[in-house]
Amino acid sequence: MTLDRARDDAPALRPRPRHRRGPAALGLVGAATLLVVGTLTACSPKPPGPDEAIDTLTKAIETGDFAAVEFAAGSGDAAAAAELRTATFAGVEPWVPDVERGEVTVPEDDPDSATAELTYTWDVDDSDTDWTYATQVSLARDAEDAEVWRVAWTPGVLVPDLQPTETLRVTRVQAQRGRVLGAGDQVIVEPRGVRRVGVDKTLVDAAGQEAAARALGAALALDVEAYVQRVAAAGPKAFVEAIVVRDGDPQYDVDALVATPGVRAVADTIPLAPTRRFARPILGTVGSATAEIVEKSEGAIAAGDLTGLSGLQRQYDALLRGRPGLTVEAVPADGVAVRQLFATEPTPGTDLRTTIDPATQTEAETILEDVGPASAIVAIRPSTGDVVAAASGPGGEGMSTATLGQYAPGSTFKVASALALLRSGLTADSPVSCPPTTSVDGRQFSNFPDYPSSALGEVPLRTAFAQSCNTAFISARDKAQQSALVDAAGSLGLVPDANLGFAAFLGAVPSDSDGTDHAASMIGQGRVLASPLGMATVAASVAAGATVTPRLVVDADAATATTEDDATTGASDGPTPAPAAATSRPHVPLTSGEADALRTLMRAVVTEGGGSFLQDTPGGEVMAKSGTAQFGDAANLQNHVWMIAIQGDLAVAVFVDVGDYGSTTAGPLLERFLEAAAG
Repeated sequence: MTLDRARDDAPALRPRPRHRRGPAALGLVGAATLLVVGTLTACSPKPPGPDEAIDTLTKAIETGDFAAVEFAAGSGDAAAAAELRTATFAGVEPWVPDVERGEVTVPEDDPDSATAELTYTWDVDDSDTDWTYATQVSLARDAEDAEVWRVAWTPGVLVPDLQPTETLRVTRVQAQRGRVLGAGDQVIVEPRGVRRVGVDKTLVDAAGQEAAARALGAALALDVEAYVQRVAAAGPKAFVEAIVVRDGDPQYDVDALVATPGVRAVADTIPLAPTRRFARPILGTVGSATAEIVEKSEGAIAAGDLTGLSGLQRQYDALLRGRPGLTVEAVPADGVAVRQLFATEPTPGTDLRTTIDPATQTEAETILEDVGPASAIVAIRPSTGDVVAAASGPGGEGMSTATLGQYAPGSTFKVASALALLRSGLTADSPVSCPPTTSVDGRQFSNFPDYPSSALGEVPLRTAFAQSCNTAFISARDKAQQSALVDAAGSLGLVPDANLGFAAFLGAVPSDSDGTDHAASMIGQGRVLASPLGMATVAASVAAGATVTPRLVVDADAATATTEDDATTGASDGPTPAPAAATSRPHVPLTSGEADALRTLMRAVVTEGGGSFLQDTPGGEVMAKSGTAQFGDAANLQNHVWMIAIQGDLAVAVFVDVGDYGSTTAGPLLERFLEAAAG
């Protein structure tokens, strides 16, 4: 028998079930027959099974590219399969299933057919619960090419019992958002009543819709033309929101707004702080997810979801928003006989705990409400590092001046300069030279215009510090090299690369300064930068007798930030300043003896220097330091003004972007704050 003839006799070559044969049966089989079969087996490789074809199909279902799939007659083609997959799965985008080959069955009596199980796994959220199911697909070997297996394609291959007219739909139930808590777990942010004000296009005709949009836009001082276009572009039955007004907000007369035909106010609740201004640059806002947030979430957030848009609400959104409940349904074209395929219950969000004391924060914001330039008050508990207030005045236009501002700290930085001098061997009683002026490489430095003449000449370091003698600190610069200033600032917590669990900048001292730049560094000018949070940390470290790291978010390491970028840039509704260039150095620990000496110097500011107005402040002994830092061109110099203070277990920094002097502009604000804190 030749090989060609053997192929014509196809039944003789197909694998058959093997049966046990007795000796009589074996005896009937001739030796020649056994030889032929053995030869044919050796020469004819076993045709491939369906596994490769099934794997090709699973990949196609995952990717949507069916070009490599062989389809059975009447089952359509690659284009039709791709179209069905796209239409079926469109409602669950951007989810993509993971499809794997399951059990494959090849009947013994029909080795040219097969049935395979496909197991689907949909990772629908960040929980351990996935949407899983199995479908069946039939395959058959091609009649003319034994190497090819063809797929019998049906909608049921994608989803069990899926009908040709059915598609998938996902319904989301938003989870209850976590609250933001303050000191002692006092509630700061929780659901509060609001009214969404906008144009309801069902209430008026086209002409009335435009008129309503123009009237509402003008009343709210919006970009009128932009809002008119939004209303025109929305669907015929749309409600086009213009503003969300919290209940009781005296700034808006909602009743007057809705008096315009076509304008409507819809009651709702959203997470809000006690007042519109309360720590807003730090806490951030909550609202409907933007297209960018939806895209970056990779399916965790959908259009219309309530999500953090800025600040801590954005940074810790994954923690706060919880997990939505999901229902996946197969929906027919007529929308009647809807089948539920999968469902999960919503998981409430987790509360975010902070150290902000609501009463203290409110008092700080009240003090700053009439300050025109950018301003800030930051208060820290030295014993714990807890930030109890971080208020930014309205002049910052939404930026967190308190935690992100970068300004020359002026003479408040002399606390760090004094520490460097103490480490060089000086004491509070060591004599230093305080001339009216001093020159460095041709640049003249002087004291502030009203510097007392009685404190000029050879004076103790205590006096030079208390009266804020610039020339004394600059004259002593050789005893405190720039590297010593960097180390001293770090010992007091003023470091450029602190990771605090919230968007913050503490300070930066350049390590490569010499000449006039080093001289300027000695008095907190030149390229030295600090934030109000940073200078409050300096005061807190002096009070604690050890380096303090400010803490605003409790258990920040355990909380999950949305992204690292959000953690560093998302805390403000306004622009975030670029970080200052500085070299990070390991800080030298602050000793209790050094802190004692610094407290002596800061107390002298109150007993014999420019902070004498704080002597009678209720609440105990006050230690302080004022600061003024010039900026701008020579013809129009202006002053950043500062004052820092310690009283009991409270360290405070007050800053105003433009003022006269630290003691005269920032000082009264500090005094009011300390009086309020003392009760």
